[in-house]
Amino acid sequence: MLQKGDFIEIDFTGRVKDGEVFDSTIIEDLQKLHQGHDHPIVAKPFIFCIGAGMFLESIDGFLAGKETGKTYEIELKPEQAFGSRDPALIKMIPISVFSEQKINPVPGFTLNFDGRIGKILTVSGGRVTVDFNHSLAGKTIDYKIIVLRRIEDINEKIKSLNEFFFRRDFKFEVIDKKLILETDKHFSRVVSLFADKFKELLGLDLEIKETEEKKEETIEDGKSQIVQDKTP
Repeated sequence: MLQKGDFIEIDFTGRVKDGEVFDSTIIEDLQKLHQGHDHPIVAKPFIFCIGAGMFLESIDGFLAGKETGKTYEIELKPEQAFGSRDPALIKMIPISVFSEQKINPVPGFTLNFDGRIGKILTVSGGRVTVDFNHSLAGKTIDYKIIVLRRIEDINEKIKSLNEFFFRRDFKFEVIDKKLILETDKHFSRVVSLFADKFKELLGLDLEIKETEEKKEETIEDGKSQIVQDKTP
């Protein structure tokens, strides 16, 4: 039986109740999701730790006590999934804010506002109405989950956390109860913030080995600004 703290590998598809797919690890469903796009589609199972906040809390609770090698389906009400819609999260923003960033606000566009994702609803006169609710807020969600296996290998667990937290495949080694992770000096500050998380999930103390900095991996400091979200 699965329990909190287990690392597991799953395939899954999430869809709006009686509606379209919004996320999946299964190639057939991903093709439906990205129909009309010409970029390559990559499908691979998802590895995560139950109870570590890497998936929806309701999914974590559902999977505890289940078995590997089986397929499960679960329906989540809005409050169990992405929350109910909150009218207070619909904001009016002066159009001058967009002009300063040389952005032409168009209804339907999704933008990143200092780390907050908002969808433009209307543009009227000098004001722009932006909805900061999650795009799936207020909707009932269906998940189909195939539990493939429990992960036991420590290296595979580490690689899955690096991918989830940093979207990077860092070089690393484990010596006794210490995880030595290689990264450039600039990114090491970010990695160090997750030391407690590695300790909690793996029981390993994190040591960062700084390597020569690579330009493509640096993080530029500077003022926050509105950036158009280019995710398809």
